Amino acid sequence: MLNEASSLISDRLQRLAEECVLGSLLESVRRDWGAYDLLSHHQQGEFHHDVFVRIPNAKPTLPAEYLVISTNCNGGVKDVICFEQPADASALWHFRCPDNHEFQGTLPRILGVARTEHWFDPCGLLTPDARSELKPEFRERQLGGGWCKKAFP
Repeated sequence: MLNEASSLISDRLQRLAEECVLGSLLESVRRDWGAYDLLSHHQQGEFHHDVFVRIPNAKPTLPAEYLVISTNCNGGVKDVICFEQPADASALWHFRCPDNHEFQGTLPRILGVARTEHWFDPCGLLTPDARSELKPEFRERQLGGGWCKKAFP
């Protein structure tokens, strides 16, 4: 019985991820659970976004109420990670890329992960030769790696 319940929860998380677009995923959350709280948004480089949300009524159909929804620059969902407590962006990137010493922190316990066809190893976005749509004179390296628009005075 416990394995069956765990499987249903895992399936529910995977179905959320398979909405494949952030807007559709959030609309599904609103429809199925009534609401969500947007906790924060973190962009790492030009092509990766992490959206941190809390779903107050998530249990018992999800393992916990804290999700990180990772997307590409077009809002395509890469993965959905479920945590028992709110997660910090630096800790999340430290977990993803443990050899990158610019990221620090410890994640809360991960209770579920669902990936889509958009997923790839995000550490590749952090290398000095990472792809960029910004000309070199208009970009600067972000803490941890990846490019962001240069701040001009």
